[in-house]
Amino acid sequence: MVRVRTAVEWPAGVGAKGNEGVSANIGQTKNAIGYVEYAYAKQNKLTYTALINKSGKTVQPTTEAFQAAASNADWAHAPGYFLILTDQPGEKSWPIVASTFILMHKDSSDKAASVEAVKFFKWSFANGGKMAQDLDYIPMPDSVVKMIEKTWSADIKS
Repeated sequence: MVRVRTAVEWPAGVGAKGNEGVSANIGQTKNAIGYVEYAYAKQNKLTYTALINKSGKTVQPTTEAFQAAASNADWAHAPGYFLILTDQPGEKSWPIVASTFILMHKDSSDKAASVEAVKFFKWSFANGGKMAQDLDYIPMPDSVVKMIEKTWSADIKS
């Protein structure tokens, strides 16, 4: 079984660079199979399939399934919130999810810029969920946002 951080040399096929290249190839090639992020699959009207998750349950790629994977992940023990969200527990969890994160210095030489950055991220978490969904991205679950906000308060010196 192929797992995270594994490169596979397929005996046949064509590779492409990034989600844009893969989604373009899939859309132009009869009977093509590929894996792209949800936004590209949805926006390019690609056919998708259900997958079997770590719990052995068949799940569809939905906002609920992506958020279930993020909610069930062990963020508390992930240094700097760096976590590969492959095979997270939970009957509703989509088995291959990724998150985007920002790196900041705990003690920045430009404290004013750090304060403004955190204000922006707070605003984004509070107000950006609908915008993210409109772009076919998934907002982080509230439980994860609360943990991140606690970390800002505890770790980032202003």
